[in-house]
Amino acid sequence: MIQRMERQFAGRTLSLEMGRMAKLAHGSCVVQYGDTVVLCTVVVSDGPTHLPFFPMTVEYREKSYAAGKIPGGFFKREGRPGENEILSARQIDRPIRPLFPDGFMNDVQLACFVLSADQENNADVLGVIGCSAALNMSKIPFNTPLAAVRIGRIKGTWILNPTFQQLEYSDVDVTVVGSAEAITMVEGGAIEVPEEDILEGLKVAHEGIKELVAMQNEFLEGHKVPDMAWTPIEPDADLRAKVEEMAAARVEEALNLADKQERQQAMAALREDLVSQLTADDDEMAAYEKDMGEILRGIEKTTMRQQILDKGERADGRGVDEIRPITCEVGVLPRTHGSALFTRGQTQSLGVITLGTARDEQRIDSIDSREEVTKSFMLHYNFPPFSVGEARPFRGTSRREVGHGNLAERAIQPLLPPYDDFPYTVRIVSDILESNGSSSMATVCSSSLSLMDAGVPIRAACAGVAMGLIKEGNRVAVLTDILGLEDALGDMDFKVAGTRKGVTSIQMDIKIEGLTVEILEEALQRANKGRMHILDIMDQTLAAPREDISQYAPRIISIQVNPEKIGEIIGPKGKTIRAIQDESGATIDIDDSGLVKIAAVSGEAGARAREMIEAIVAEPEVGRIYEGPVKNTTTFGAFVEIMPGTEGLCHISELQESRTEKTEDVVKRGDIVKVKLLSIDEKGRLRLSRKAALAEEAAQSAPDPATAPAEA
Repeated sequence: MIQRMERQFAGRTLSLEMGRMAKLAHGSCVVQYGDTVVLCTVVVSDGPTHLPFFPMTVEYREKSYAAGKIPGGFFKREGRPGENEILSARQIDRPIRPLFPDGFMNDVQLACFVLSADQENNADVLGVIGCSAALNMSKIPFNTPLAAVRIGRIKGTWILNPTFQQLEYSDVDVTVVGSAEAITMVEGGAIEVPEEDILEGLKVAHEGIKELVAMQNEFLEGHKVPDMAWTPIEPDADLRAKVEEMAAARVEEALNLADKQERQQAMAALREDLVSQLTADDDEMAAYEKDMGEILRGIEKTTMRQQILDKGERADGRGVDEIRPITCEVGVLPRTHGSALFTRGQTQSLGVITLGTARDEQRIDSIDSREEVTKSFMLHYNFPPFSVGEARPFRGTSRREVGHGNLAERAIQPLLPPYDDFPYTVRIVSDILESNGSSSMATVCSSSLSLMDAGVPIRAACAGVAMGLIKEGNRVAVLTDILGLEDALGDMDFKVAGTRKGVTSIQMDIKIEGLTVEILEEALQRANKGRMHILDIMDQTLAAPREDISQYAPRIISIQVNPEKIGEIIGPKGKTIRAIQDESGATIDIDDSGLVKIAAVSGEAGARAREMIEAIVAEPEVGRIYEGPVKNTTTFGAFVEIMPGTEGLCHISELQESRTEKTEDVVKRGDIVKVKLLSIDEKGRLRLSRKAALAEEAAQSAPDPATAPAEA
């Protein structure tokens, strides 16, 4: 039976529907907002897998037909997920995964298909709502309805689910996911917005989330099925007791080794000793080696959390609000356009800048836009295995790398100069060389420093810090600058990046059911304090952008010409523009508006190309003296070319002061003469005067009577 519900939300109609599409899935929901439609499905395996982690996957796919488009390229079908699809899938995965019950290890797959895109409403928040409804109506043991909204702010007014057009004028673009009780995920960016304003926006977003959760509960009433039968996968109680008795003291000792590698080696040695002792007494214990590792992990988690809550001490000896030692270096690579090495504790990012031209812009074919768009700023994050001391194959870019790069890109984007003032394509690459927590925030810091090293006139320096949380009942500890261990075994990863003025990027993931506003407020305040500390250290290395860009970077000169002159610059079959590029050594790009961009490594090449283009497109200026060849002579005067392709008549009476009987008595064809442009008539004909040009030059060269010496 088809079940459909409609409500007005943020000025548009939101509908939820079940029972019409994908009925063989264990749960399916079609969400429509405006004319944007998303199908969300969920399926689950009958039994648990052998994997040591909860095997949930999320696939988010945009169908080209949703926007009335055919995919570009040679293969006219959708290929691997694009960046927006990967980010949207992560945005669904992160708030949902922690809400599954402990020990549930069945394979779960969520799939979201964008079936219709109205190019006004974003489909990603609909994916969260649809997946939540599909999960809660299915037999899967998931019983926490979630909803997502996007929050924007235009001229001080908060807007729920702003359209793509409204976002262009908004200084905040943040997606918030939550339940009726609390916020569970935050992801987005802002244009240097203060923390207190961000907190206010989160409160507004949560009110919208509550409204959507109430709608979802009403929609699902009477349509839920009983949870499937399942048994938690957990180690044997007797084995757990033995491992805890043998290992608890050594785990505490290993946990307090400040160096990450030493700590990992100590834990590995402990595990090896533990397995050896237990299997020596009982050969059958070898089959439980995986369970022993899981129990050790649990002991490590409990020990770390209790130590922080009881003593306020962390694994590396820091207090809860201390930041690890920081070093910054710039200009570390000699031939790149800009580079910086940022190290915080055992996390290190190498940021490298490349400046390119309009030809280097990324072309994006999206269902959210009617036309292909281009992107002139890119930040790419790489996480090689050696950064964590592992030997594993190098594969393609992971979803995590895409997500971390996008987070850092959002942090830097608002600080770049307007494209018209700095017409470069900017690419930043962050290679993580060491990682022990918060490598995405280290990327923000290295990117900011490398931009200034490259001479890019950014508005302000930008830094980031990751906050953590340990929560046991009413006992709470907020951690500044978390380690990888604290991220893995803690309850929150809250990343905040920005300038001294405000926040530019924010991301929060939690592993508990939700956070109160009070905890969020404390985390934001502590993140602000940490960010100021990091910015102080960065300023000691490089406080402002260098005055000039690298000598190896292209120099770009922009000229605005009359669009009607574009054909003259290009010439027949591109002959003219190729000749300019060959002679000058510069690269030239022209858009339909008449904006000409000249790129050259040397200033001389750029200046020469500009001079040649200006000569082609120059408009005749009345009152100006020109020099050019005589193209033809007649009985009534001479035709002189004052600019390439532009000729005017110098009447016989304007050739000289005295009477001229014959034009050839004064000028002949091919002579180079100076003439003054007297006027341009309504038909565009030019009236020139050699006589006026000679008189003006004579007047300029004559001595000034006021300064001439007196007669003796």
